[in-house]
Amino acid sequence: MAQWHEDVYCVFGRDPAAHSVWEILLTYSGVHAVLVHRISHRLWKANWKLTARILAATARTLTNVEIHPGATIGRRLFIDHALGVVIGETTEIGNDVTLYHGVTLGGTTWNKEKRHPTLGNNVLVGSGAKILGAITLGNNVRVGANSVVVKDVPPCCTVVGIPGRVIQSKGTQIQNRHGIDLDHHLIPDPVGKAIACLIERIDELEARQEKSNKIVAEDSCTVCDAESVCCIPSSGVGNRGNPVKRVARA
Repeated sequence: MAQWHEDVYCVFGRDPAAHSVWEILLTYSGVHAVLVHRISHRLWKANWKLTARILAATARTLTNVEIHPGATIGRRLFIDHALGVVIGETTEIGNDVTLYHGVTLGGTTWNKEKRHPTLGNNVLVGSGAKILGAITLGNNVRVGANSVVVKDVPPCCTVVGIPGRVIQSKGTQIQNRHGIDLDHHLIPDPVGKAIACLIERIDELEARQEKSNKIVAEDSCTVCDAESVCCIPSSGVGNRGNPVKRVARA
């Protein structure tokens, strides 16, 4: 009951659309999936495995969230929108974790061993992200939407891309007043940054080239076409002190 209470009330800190407890209990399918999992996991640990799987399958049908009863889930897990979320059997999830719709915590082997990811505390996983294999995501990690993470991620980092790569390290946890970091939209754009650097470099090179062209134009003889006359320096004197005559181009 204490876990259920926390699972319900943690929603207020992570979803401003929640207005009342009754609204959460009646309309939040992600909360329903977590509440049912608390029961199915206890049945699984008590070796009532078939009953646990039937209960989990029923919850999946009603909520569109599949949580294997063998998965270990910490306190105050919040699955926002809760469409198409899959959590595998050997998954381990810490406290105060937030998952968005389309997230998969999947395995990469058929062997009966630890084959699903481990998420630390305060982890946030963006919509559509896939975290695959027996890897570990440290505390306060943020995973960008639609990323595919297949390697360990250190604490306090942001990971994006396919395959996922660390693009930002906070060093320390950044929290809001509720204690949860939901700024998953504040993700650096490494590709955009690289393109901006290239554009800046091109502008610099073009400016240098234009400056060089002006210097060359001022110091050299300019010939317009075959019928033009070669330009003469303003002094009208050659290198040896002799006058320089205009020579018509053939």
